[in-house]
Amino acid sequence: MDNDVYVGLDIGTTKVACIIATRGEGGLEVVGVGKCNSIGLRKGVMRNMLNIVESIQTAVKEAELMAGVDVEDVWVGIAGDTIRALNSTGSVAMTHEDREIRQEDIDRAIDIAKTVQIQEAYEQLHVIPQEFSVDNLNGIKQPLGMIGVRLETKVHIITAQTTSIQNITKCVKDAGLHLNKLVLDHLAASNAVLDKDEKELGVALVDIGGGTSNIAIYHDDNIRHTSIVKEGGEDVTRDISIVLKTPPTEAEKIKKLHGCAYLPLLRGDDESLMVQMTGGRDDREIKRSLLVEVIEARMDEVLGLARQDIEKSGLLSQIGAGVVLTGGGSQMPGMREKAESVFHMPVRIGSPQKFGGLADMAKTPMFATGVGLCMFGAESAQTGVSHKGGKKKSSGGEGGYNGIVKKVSSWFSKYF
Repeated sequence: MDNDVYVGLDIGTTKVACIIATRGEGGLEVVGVGKCNSIGLRKGVMRNMLNIVESIQTAVKEAELMAGVDVEDVWVGIAGDTIRALNSTGSVAMTHEDREIRQEDIDRAIDIAKTVQIQEAYEQLHVIPQEFSVDNLNGIKQPLGMIGVRLETKVHIITAQTTSIQNITKCVKDAGLHLNKLVLDHLAASNAVLDKDEKELGVALVDIGGGTSNIAIYHDDNIRHTSIVKEGGEDVTRDISIVLKTPPTEAEKIKKLHGCAYLPLLRGDDESLMVQMTGGRDDREIKRSLLVEVIEARMDEVLGLARQDIEKSGLLSQIGAGVVLTGGGSQMPGMREKAESVFHMPVRIGSPQKFGGLADMAKTPMFATGVGLCMFGAESAQTGVSHKGGKKKSSGGEGGYNGIVKKVSSWFSKYF
């Protein structure tokens, strides 16, 4: 059985996460998870390269020890305020005598579609075919072998600022790794948490990260729109720090321990909390409802901006399957209820599900992008595009490689 290794590296505003997966008999299996706090990015923009490199090394080392592999190649996520997206079209005439559409015709149409002018200092990251039409027959997913006079394609083009690409690439290289490919975070997370039925019916993914929130809209099993909202969980922490006059580290702690995004869920149980004050002043007692009001106000803003973006895209009416929230910011209690009150449609919290191995560890929204990156690596390997992400270490003792996975799973369950 081929046990190729695929490594996903999610470099976010507040964390760097590394996921290591192998292809087992039952499909993709997560065998290593590593995470390290990071302060090297702000809204997806590089602020401290040395910090990012150190965070990458720490997260990768943790995942390596857990999985029993040496990481070599990684699939890396990219997002932030430097991402831009647009839709484009390209068409070609059939020059063959039999007018049969061949692969080179499809490639020519896509090449023409991606010649669209993009913003200066940006470069194309993804060119994703959405659908084709043959002689005005629309909605064709695969035109290969069809007969026609003219072939047209619609594509979704995602671009990133060249300097951002170069900086991330350098960070990965300085961390001692080889970058297989940069993948838009939204696409990776979508790969991990969305069902094919949802993509077919129409769904909006809202990935709430630390610095930004990423939006991806699918319909008819195709990506239709991607965008970024410049707010995320870090803004919630900042609001708590300002309103409660507490240090940011304490604000983050309070948010994780007592946070809730929807005030009605308190149901009158308004407990008192002791909050550390800035400047060495005495701790202050507050009601939990005040904390929730601060959080809910910011989440109204974040989700409201996401809804405005979806409305602006013109695709709101095509979201038949509702909204899926993922990312670390989606894990807060009350997020589903808050989102339903904003979007006025069904909402679910999306966790990666399409794998085995260390399932309980990685089945949380915060690892959606990392798992999705591994899935991209595995899918590309099947098509002959990608490469392995690492090589196994020799592992003695009972159970060998599988024994390590079982021991680590047991260790993590016991202490976390």
